Amino acid sequence: MASLKEYYEQDLRPRLQEKLGLKNVMDIPKVEKVVLNMGLGEAVQNPKIVEKAAQELTLIACQKAVVTKAKKSIATFKLREGMPIGARVTLRQDRMYDFLSKLVNIALPRVRDFRGVSPKGFDGNGNYSMGINEHLIFPEIDYDKIDKIRGLNITIVTSAKTDEEGKELLSLIGMPFKKN
Repeated sequence: MASLKEYYEQDLRPRLQEKLGLKNVMDIPKVEKVVLNMGLGEAVQNPKIVEKAAQELTLIACQKAVVTKAKKSIATFKLREGMPIGARVTLRQDRMYDFLSKLVNIALPRVRDFRGVSPKGFDGNGNYSMGINEHLIFPEIDYDKIDKIRGLNITIVTSAKTDEEGKELLSLIGMPFKKN
């Protein structure tokens, strides 16, 4: 089976150029990066949760997760500047395409009562963001070793100039959008 990167280069680029009516090959939209983010509000009481979440995010992304720290102190949440409150990973190149392939072909079909992802997650510039309630849908996560089910945010950054171009790109990659 060819990788998603090869499939994009050989099959999707010419189809996108024809479908969008682009003359310049540099205008063809492509995926630039994928950002996975896991925010952990309960880490204020128990800082060890962040390390466990970072390990799980590292397993999902196949790249070491970075622990994010609070930028400001917020007294009502008992949050101090510099406290660890989440984990994130930025994927590019081959790992990005591998993750997208795994997300579309393996993880999303494992979601209970799945009818497609919302097409409302675009930001106006062709980038798409979505949230996942259970990180257990990824095959790398062992259900028996999980202490708590966590959610994560996935942002797919594209070079598309409009939401329509971005949606067309992600649809051709295999992202299952809901019909309105």
